[in-house]
Amino acid sequence: MAFSSDKERKTFNDINITPLTDIFLVLLIIMMVVAPSFQSVDTAIEIPEINSGVSVEETNATVSITKDGDMYLNDAPVSDEEKLAEELKKIKDTLAKKEVLVKADTATKSSEIMKVMRAAQDAEYEKLTVAGEPLTKKEQERLQEQIGDIQ
Repeated sequence: MAFSSDKERKTFNDINITPLTDIFLVLLIIMMVVAPSFQSVDTAIEIPEINSGVSVEETNATVSITKDGDMYLNDAPVSDEEKLAEELKKIKDTLAKKEVLVKADTATKSSEIMKVMRAAQDAEYEKLTVAGEPLTKKEQERLQEQIGDIQ
């Protein structure tokens, strides 16, 4: 039986990354399967652009209106104005602030937003906010140039 000397022995300092790679691949697959369930109704709504404004907090009473006029209260479909008023009354006591946030598509008719306003008024809410997406600084400058050209 031959023994090797200390000079002939080499230490093994490499890390085996195969198990780590396996774990990352499994996590990636899990996230790819679960991610579509995180989508909400808001993806069907194109929010109109505005020049300026303040950011709004997401409240518990968020009414989304699609371009077809379909209404959703906190991602739950609502059939008409009366049903919306009833649902708003039900959740009113659970809210810290009596506010309704409206997210409407750019193609939504004003009459649909008025329905939400009447339903919020019937449910005795104190404030209604219509959300919009602010313009970028570049778009704001372009609009200001167009206004200057007109004047």
